[in-house]
Amino acid sequence: MIESAPLTGHELLPRFQALDGFLLRHQALWQPRPFTHLQLAWETQHPQLATWLRSRTLEDAEAAHNHPELLPAPQPFRDLASESAELAAVGPLLTSEPMPLPANFSVDIPGRKWEQIQAFASCLSFSQAPQHWLDWCSGKGHLGQLLAQSGQPLTCLEYDPALVAAGAQLSKKRGLTSRHVQHDVLAADAAIQLHPEHTPVALHACGDLHVRLLQLASSAGCTQLAVAPCCYNRIAGTHYQALSTAGQTSGLQLSVDDLGLPLSETVTAGARVRRQRDHSMARRLAFDLLQRELRASDDYLPTPSLPVAWLHKDFADYCRDLAQLKNVPTPANRDWAALEEKGWKRLAEVRNLELLRGLFRRPLELWLLLDRALFLQEHGYHVRLGRFCVSQVSPRNLMLLAERQ
Repeated sequence: MIESAPLTGHELLPRFQALDGFLLRHQALWQPRPFTHLQLAWETQHPQLATWLRSRTLEDAEAAHNHPELLPAPQPFRDLASESAELAAVGPLLTSEPMPLPANFSVDIPGRKWEQIQAFASCLSFSQAPQHWLDWCSGKGHLGQLLAQSGQPLTCLEYDPALVAAGAQLSKKRGLTSRHVQHDVLAADAAIQLHPEHTPVALHACGDLHVRLLQLASSAGCTQLAVAPCCYNRIAGTHYQALSTAGQTSGLQLSVDDLGLPLSETVTAGARVRRQRDHSMARRLAFDLLQRELRASDDYLPTPSLPVAWLHKDFADYCRDLAQLKNVPTPANRDWAALEEKGWKRLAEVRNLELLRGLFRRPLELWLLLDRALFLQEHGYHVRLGRFCVSQVSPRNLMLLAERQ
């Protein structure tokens, strides 16, 4: 990743426009998913790259997954990697020293989550001291409770009643002035929860949840807010609805599948989870080959998420049961071991072909963040967009700080 400063002010729109052009020019490379296509249209235009990627092993793909830009792949891969790195470069936000905390404050907070909370909190530099923290989609309210150690009042909004109750107990135990409110932030009356004196914060609120915060906070006149988005694909519609004027005039049409691309980088899965994931995907890909034959159709057939117990079935039973579930003709006996092996071979090809799409993960994520930043700018905010933690702590490490002058 090319090192740079956070993006702010007059830099936001030109970067958005440059990313918009890059993503539009190369849609044919990153929008089709290798998992659902036996052959990708771009392979006929770049046969050397396609052959090179398809010849690699599953282990090769795994090793390159988080940093595909480092691969010595044939052109146009290297040129795309260079352009992607330049356009996606965004520097870290300024951080402050962590405040002293009571002993055992972080007890019961998972280690990586605690690192994310601390990193997020350390970047909250505003020109005016916040008057009242509002922890949006707060869970138990760990982030808000950390911020409220300075003495400001705290409101935590959460949908799950059990988390609301647990958060209220924690706040009482920590001696904090706080309200834990059970509310659906997507409900029509959610605006009543926001007031101008609030400083809303949201760490990894998904899709529509963080978009709703940006819309309501700007309408309520909140002078400050800080958001680290996550799960851009968790939206009610089938396609992305841009927020900013620049986003709305873009020619880029993003499906829910497209919005999942930035989330495909993984740094947290353990070895057992990865093995299960690979086993499941290899079987699904083998079944995909089978269903194309049985239906006499070359179209991908989506299959539902299946319980882990399905992986313990004999592969023949797995295929028969899944065929029944999807109303596909019952398969006749065949060389099941050979079919399953084809699934593993196809998984290696898919994972390696995905490395090309991986070059567009961060550019697309930054495009989405800049759409949000420009929306806030249009509503009178000065916006800073930068990294609040390293990718090993969270790959969703981009954060918007917005402040009305």
